Amino acid sequence: MSRRPARLAAAATALGLALVGVGPAGATSAPLHGDRGVSTPREDSYYPAKGDPGVDALHYGLDLRWQPRQRVLTGVATIALRAARTADSLRLDLSHRLDVGRVSVDAATVSFTHEGNHLVVHAPVTAGDRHLLRVTYRGTPGTARGPASRRDLARTGMRVTRDGRLWTVQQPYGAFTWYPVNDHPSDKAMYDVRVDVPARWVGVSNGELTDRRTTGGRTLTAWTHRDPVASYLMTLAVGPYRQVRQTGPRGLPISYWVPRGRPGLGAPLRRTPAALRWLEKRLGRYPFTSLGVVLTPGSSAMETQTMVTLGLGNYSLGRFHVRTVMVHELAHHWYGNSVTPADWRDVWMNEGMATYLHARWVDAHSDRPGTSWRWTVRDWTRADPWLREVYGPPGAYERAHFAADNVYTSTALMWEHLRRRLGDDTFDRLVRTWPRSHAHTSTGRAALVTWWGNRSGQDLEPFFELWLDSADSPA
Repeated sequence: MSRRPARLAAAATALGLALVGVGPAGATSAPLHGDRGVSTPREDSYYPAKGDPGVDALHYGLDLRWQPRQRVLTGVATIALRAARTADSLRLDLSHRLDVGRVSVDAATVSFTHEGNHLVVHAPVTAGDRHLLRVTYRGTPGTARGPASRRDLARTGMRVTRDGRLWTVQQPYGAFTWYPVNDHPSDKAMYDVRVDVPARWVGVSNGELTDRRTTGGRTLTAWTHRDPVASYLMTLAVGPYRQVRQTGPRGLPISYWVPRGRPGLGAPLRRTPAALRWLEKRLGRYPFTSLGVVLTPGSSAMETQTMVTLGLGNYSLGRFHVRTVMVHELAHHWYGNSVTPADWRDVWMNEGMATYLHARWVDAHSDRPGTSWRWTVRDWTRADPWLREVYGPPGAYERAHFAADNVYTSTALMWEHLRRRLGDDTFDRLVRTWPRSHAHTSTGRAALVTWWGNRSGQDLEPFFELWLDSADSPA
């Protein structure tokens, strides 16, 4: 996710669901999509109320129908999962705004409780067994309170506009506001999503668009993922969209979903292939098979996997700002989407590198005052003491200030000092190699620090500890 800087512009409803067998106890005996959805879920050190380390979701099949006049979302979620531990029940996150009609496990109806934002499924499970959970639900979605002091993140999850459009931004959590989910980044899963909306509109989600048709006054779209996704990186937008296609490096299919009647909004997005090529020189090949951008009514931008969510409010700061934001969100597809933090304490792993890279891009593409690399590093250095005092150090930030500027600029400054210590050649090589060697995983600080130390031949633990945990600026 990008911040808004002061100066630097800086279904069987599961489509394609295929489970091979059912064991004697009803547990599925074969993996889904190989083992690509297998994770090691954990309890978050900052926001433990979200997610359940006893559930390893392998695949979500979401069949969604939106009725804007009634403001009703009807959903069927078919979830292939692995029990990560033996327990008497399973717990998922699901908003209290959504009423659950029926829950089944391996085709057998089971009892459940839905209190607050937790759906508890009363079905005993044994560690390692795989099951097929099906949840039917309906209701009017809405946002939930988030842990951020930032205005654009104070509420998280699904928004419904006055005219009935839908859009969502959900970091660090909020997917639970529109489907039942193990809402934690340590539990990546595969997804297939089908969206049924009024004919004049289109439902846009992540991944590859595999089907689009209009019938009976409704538009149906189907989306599939070839790589696992963390729940906060899923998106859904419904509105009067027009698809604009473009081709990126090596024939990569790119789609821009622009509001009808506003074609000019697509102009700065046409520079996306060039931004990708710039990033690939530094990070290696783009790690996914498609790319898109969906424009939404908000002011935020979010690196939702393969379908960047870009709020129209970004256009108020000019086309160059839009291009800068796109570089930031695209950089996240390596740092954040392909390699995802397994705990929200480590959000700096996403934001620091994306900030570092987009500032490098600005330096290379702008001659405006205040955009040079030298000026930017000086600005980061001046801001670092204040940011640490107000929000805490980037590796141990204040929990009520999720995604404040400290995890962006203080960490970007850390990477700059590490570059100076290691030298350009070593630093650039490791920046490029880290996402490639950890592709499509969730990992944490300890693994990153060890890896950088081993690959550089230096003991970097004191360096990272100082920059990530010190209340005083090391700069």
